[in-house]
Amino acid sequence: MPTPTSRAKAAAKGLPQIIRDQLRYEILNGTLPAGMQLRQDALAERFHTSRLPVREALRQLESEGLVTYRRNRGAVVAGMDVHQLCEIMDIRIALECHAARIAVPNMVQRDFAHLQEILDLYNASDSVAEWGEYNRRFHLALCAPANNTKLRRLIEEFCLNTDRYTHEMMSLATGKEAPQADHYDILEACRQRDAARVAALLERHIMETKNNLLATERMKREQAAEGADADVRDAA
Repeated sequence: MPTPTSRAKAAAKGLPQIIRDQLRYEILNGTLPAGMQLRQDALAERFHTSRLPVREALRQLESEGLVTYRRNRGAVVAGMDVHQLCEIMDIRIALECHAARIAVPNMVQRDFAHLQEILDLYNASDSVAEWGEYNRRFHLALCAPANNTKLRRLIEEFCLNTDRYTHEMMSLATGKEAPQADHYDILEACRQRDAARVAALLERHIMETKNNLLATERMKREQAAEGADADVRDAA
């Protein structure tokens, strides 16, 4: 049952937003995997509410690209292919680099300390899932001093949508040292108030993830083709 605190929080923020935030968290951390059906009646029972706020929460998640609707199944957790991911990463580069150019001149010591704190937590963690969360926080903190709520919201949605598909895969392949080195270079450029360099480093950083993703997908195809050839040879 909802506690008095949770009821007060829901009243202040809005029940659809509370449901949206919880479902978003579970989608992003993999608790709700791609393709999983999100039944409105079950969610309404879980959150002790009617279907109306659940329907609104799912609509908001659909607008973020986290939920899609399928014939005869209703709402399901969305999935993305490599082509879609690469398109979104190109958009991320445009948005984040633009935000960085605006943000860097506005940064104060508190911003630098916050970015450093995120990287310290990243360093201390041995959890791949946590690495993805700290990576997300770093990128959002980087654009926050742009003081543009709509721009930050767009970046947050695209960061979230790509990170949940790519970060764990890339972290397992490369570890955290390479992306962390990029993060420290970006932070140092921020401290030097070199907005152009921050934008250039950020573009290179995201492009590296994109290229790694394409390389991983290419190797998968090559391995699948080799396996198919081996099966043909064995059958012969």
